[in-house]
Amino acid sequence: MTRKSSLALALALTAAWSWGAHAKGKVTECCEASGKDFPKVGGNLGNDNYSRLAQINTSNIAQLGAAWRVSLEPGAAPQFQQSTAVAVDGVVFVEATQGDVFAVDGKTGAIKWKYASGYGLSDRRGVAVGEGKVFTAAAGRHVIALDQQTGKVVWDKVLDEPGISSQIKPPLTYFDGLLYIGSNDGPRGVATALKAETGDLAWKFYGTPGPGQFGNDTWEGDSWRQGGATPWMSPAIDPQLGLLYWTFGNARQGTSGGGDGAVNGANRGGQNLFGNSLVALDLKTGKLRWYFQSVHHDIWDMDNVMVPVLADITFKGRQRKAVVYGSKTGLTYILDRKTGAPIVGVTEKPVPQEPSQKTWPTQPYPDGDPVVPLCPDTSGTSAGRPPPNYEVGCLFTPHTDRALIQSPGTGGAADWSLQSYDPKTRLLYIPAGIVNSAHSVPTGGVGFRPPGEERSGVIVAKNLATNRIVWQRTMPWALAHGNGILTTAGGVMFVGQPDGYLLGLDITDGHELWRFQTGAGAHTSPITYSIDGVQYLAVFAGGNGLPYSSPKGDFLWAFRLGGTTPQAATPPPPPMKQPVVGAPVAGAAANFTVTLGRTWDPAKGAPRATESNSQSAMAPTVMSVPVGSTVTFQNPADNKQSHCASQFFEGIFNIGPLKPGESGSYIFNKKGEYFYNDCANPQSTGKIIVQ
Repeated sequence: MTRKSSLALALALTAAWSWGAHAKGKVTECCEASGKDFPKVGGNLGNDNYSRLAQINTSNIAQLGAAWRVSLEPGAAPQFQQSTAVAVDGVVFVEATQGDVFAVDGKTGAIKWKYASGYGLSDRRGVAVGEGKVFTAAAGRHVIALDQQTGKVVWDKVLDEPGISSQIKPPLTYFDGLLYIGSNDGPRGVATALKAETGDLAWKFYGTPGPGQFGNDTWEGDSWRQGGATPWMSPAIDPQLGLLYWTFGNARQGTSGGGDGAVNGANRGGQNLFGNSLVALDLKTGKLRWYFQSVHHDIWDMDNVMVPVLADITFKGRQRKAVVYGSKTGLTYILDRKTGAPIVGVTEKPVPQEPSQKTWPTQPYPDGDPVVPLCPDTSGTSAGRPPPNYEVGCLFTPHTDRALIQSPGTGGAADWSLQSYDPKTRLLYIPAGIVNSAHSVPTGGVGFRPPGEERSGVIVAKNLATNRIVWQRTMPWALAHGNGILTTAGGVMFVGQPDGYLLGLDITDGHELWRFQTGAGAHTSPITYSIDGVQYLAVFAGGNGLPYSSPKGDFLWAFRLGGTTPQAATPPPPPMKQPVVGAPVAGAAANFTVTLGRTWDPAKGAPRATESNSQSAMAPTVMSVPVGSTVTFQNPADNKQSHCASQFFEGIFNIGPLKPGESGSYIFNKKGEYFYNDCANPQSTGKIIVQ
C-alpha cells in the first residue's frame, strides 16, 4: 500500500462506509447541554464543558461564595491531583491519586462513602458513572466498578493488555453498556471498550497497527511494536452517527513517554499511524471508520492529545456537524464528524527537512489563527523568548545534536486542559500556555523546558466557522495542564489557576468578574450542578505539576450564591520562570566561585571531578551571595571544552568563551536573580541570587 496523505486515506475509507443510527434503536443527542447533573468529565458526550444553568450570572456573581470545603485525604501526604469531578443526582464523585474514590453530598460536603483501592498511588483524571455504578481505575491496571449508592465493589478486573502500562490515567467514559478506556503509556497504545456489566473486554483498537492491519506499512520495520501512540485522554461520542472519536498520542520508540524515541525519528521511518491522529471508531465494534493525522512522523512530542469537542456549526450558510481537534501544536482542526474531511480548509505545506530524522516532507496547516505563536519570540520582549546560545526554530523545525528551542513547546499551547464550546456564543474557549521546549537527539529529553525561561498563559475565544480568534486574554500562568474552562448560560466562564485562584470571567471578552483562593493549584476543570433549585459550582484543588510550586492539596470546594465559607490562605505562587535544578549554596561555601562544565556534589560541598554537559553542569547551579559580592566563573584546566557564563535576559555579563584553565568574574551590586547559561551547551544553566 502506498503511503498517501492521511486525508486522502481517510476519504478513501469513508467512501466505503455507510453510517447509521445507534444500535438497539436508541438515539441520544451527543451535545445536549448539562443541567441539573454534570454526569461526565467534559459535561456531555460531546465534551463541550458547558452548562445551561444560569442562576449564577454576570449580574450576581459578586455574591458567589463557598458553600463548603472538604479535605479528602487529610494526613495522607497529598499528591498532585488531576481528577475532574462529576455530579449525578446531587452527589459529587471524585477520585484521588491516593487510589481512593469519594461520593460527596453536593449540598453539604458530607462524605457519603469512600472506596480505598489499596493499590497505591496512580495519576487519575476522572471517574465515569452509569448503570448504577461508578467506574474508576487504579495502579496495576485495575479497572473497578463500584455500587453508586454504597461504594461497594461490583467487579474488579485487571486490564491485561500489552499496550497498557502499570496505571490507567485517562478519564473513563461510559455510554450504553460500554466503558471506554485509553492507555496513557506503554510500548503500544491501545483503546479499549469493556462491558460495563462484567468488565469483560468488548473490543480494542491499537494506536500502532500490527502486521496485516491498516497503517502497519507506515512504520519502518517492526518499529510499531514500541511505537507509542497512546490514547491518554477520553473520547467524544456521537450516538446518532454511531461513532466514537479518540485522539492518539505521539509516535516514539520506547516503553514510556520519555526517552529519545519521542524526539528521534531515525529508527521509525514513515508516517507512523495512528500516532498524532484523531480516529473515528464504530461505537460497538471498534472498527476504523476514518482518521485524520495532524502531525506526520512526530519528532517533537506534539501529540495533540486532547478531549475532542463536538459542535454543530454554521459554515458558509450550512449546518455542519463538526469535531474539533488540536492542542499541542497550537493549530485547531475543524472536521466533519461523518467523514473526517476538513470543514475549514487544511493545506499540506512543505516543512524543513532533516534526513537523519527521516522527517515527513509536509505537515497539515489549517486555515485560520493559531492559538499561540508558532515561533519563539526572538524580539526579547515577552514570555516565551528564548534564552541565549540556543538554536531557535518554529513549529516543525527538525532538531539534531544541538538543543533547539521551539514554540509551541510540548508543555505549551492547549495540551490536555478541557476546552469549552458555548452554543449560545458559538465560540470555542481554549486555555493554553506560552511555554517553549528544547529538543536534541543526544539528550533525548521530551519537552525539556529551558531553565530560566519565562512562561505565561492565554485564554482564546475562537469562531469555529472561520477558525479565527474573536478575543484573547493573557494570563499570568500557563493553563495547558488540566486547567479546564467551564462556560455557563449565565454568561460566566470559570477556570482555575496554578496559584490556587478560581476565576470567573465574562464570556464576551474575558474580563475578570470574580476570584476565590482555594489554597492549592486548581489543576482540574470546574463543574456546575443544581440541587433543590440551587446552582452549585465545584472544583477539586489539588496542587499542580510545576516544580518548586505551591503545595499539593486535596480540597474539594463547592460554591453557591450567598456562600459564607471563607477563602483558604494564599499559598506561595509557582515561579514565573522555569527553575534551575539544585538547592541554593552560600557563596562563601563555594569560595564565591562557579565551576563551569561540572556538576555539584552536595555531600562533599565541591564540584565533581569530571566534565559534564548536563543540565546542572554549573557547580553550584544556584549560588546565594550578598550585594557587592564578586563571583568568579572558572573553567578547570582539565576540562576539554571552552565554556561560558552568558547572563539573560538583561545581558549584564557574558563571560567567555573561557578556554580550560581560564576564568572571569563579575561584581553583583544589585539585588535580584541572575540566570545564565553555557555557550558550549546552553541547557547547562545556573542562577545567582543576590540578597
